[in-house]
Amino acid sequence: MNFGLHIGQQNISMEELRRLWRWADTAGFDWVDFWDHFYEAPPVDGNGSCFEATTCMAAMACETSNVRVGVLVLGMGYRHPAVLANALCTIDHLSGGRLEIGLGAGWHEPEYRAYGIPFPPIKERLDMLEEGIQVVRLLTTRDRSDFAGRYYRLENSACNPKPIQPRPRIWVGGNGEKRTLRIAARHADGWNTPYTSPEEFARLSSVLDRWCETEGRDPGSIERTVNLSFHMAADAASLPRAEEQFRATWGPAADAMRSRGVVTGLPRQAVDLVGRYRDAGAARVNIAIRPPVDWDALHAWANEVIPAFAR
Repeated sequence: MNFGLHIGQQNISMEELRRLWRWADTAGFDWVDFWDHFYEAPPVDGNGSCFEATTCMAAMACETSNVRVGVLVLGMGYRHPAVLANALCTIDHLSGGRLEIGLGAGWHEPEYRAYGIPFPPIKERLDMLEEGIQVVRLLTTRDRSDFAGRYYRLENSACNPKPIQPRPRIWVGGNGEKRTLRIAARHADGWNTPYTSPEEFARLSSVLDRWCETEGRDPGSIERTVNLSFHMAADAASLPRAEEQFRATWGPAADAMRSRGVVTGLPRQAVDLVGRYRDAGAARVNIAIRPPVDWDALHAWANEVIPAFAR
C-alpha cells in the first residue's frame, strides 16, 4: 500500500514546511498534501498562523520531484471553482503533472464568518460542492465549457493551458453517507475519510460501494484513503511527550479521538494499525501532522512502518 503526509500548516515556519515536503519526497511517501484553513483547527481563537493552501501547493510543486501534490480538501465555498481550476492547472504544470484535486463542502464556520464568506446550511454547501466538482472537471479537461447550475455558470468558457495530465484525479473528502458518498460515487476518482477507525472505514467504504451500484459505477474505480492523526513515539522514552502532544492537539476531544483514526504508541503498534486499514480496503494511509513536528517519530515511521508494507 501507499503512504502520504497530510500537513496542517498552522503555527509553523515556512522553513520547517519546506523541510517537511523535501524530506517526504525521498522518504518513502508517494503523496503530500495540505489542509485548506485560514484559522487553526481544531478551532481555538483564530490567533494562530496558517499558510494558505494553494500557495503551499505551488511552492511544494517546485521543490519536489516524486510525491503527488494535493490538498485534502479544498473548501468549495472559499474560491469560485473556475478561478480554482485555473490555479490548479498552473500547479499541475509547476509539478510536472503530479496534481491531485481534493474538494469538499467546508465545515470551519469561524473562518467563513470572520471573512464574510457565506456559510449556508449543509445541504446547500453540498449542492455547491457537486456543482463545483463538475465545473472543475469541465475546465480541466475540455477546450470550451458550458454549465448552468444554481450556484455556478459557465458560458463558452476556457481554461488554458490545460493540465499536463489528461484528466487530473478528483478526490472527495468526508463521511456523509447520504450526500457526500453519493457525490463521490457520481464524480470522484478517489475518496478520503479523516480520522475514522478501521471498522468505520470499512463500513463507510461499503456505503460508497452501494452508492456506486446505484449510480452504475464500478466501485473498484474509486481509490479509498484515510487520514490518521499522528502521535506515534519513536521509542518508549518518547511516549510521554507524544501523549502530551496528542492531548494538546485535541483538547477535550482527545479521549473520544483515541477510538477513532489516531496513531499512538510505538512503531510496532503502528504497523498493526496500518495493517488493519489495509485489510479494510485502504489504498493509502496519510499521517496528519500538526506542529511541533516530532522528527524522531517521523523518521521512525519512514524507517520502520513504511518498509513493513513495502515487503
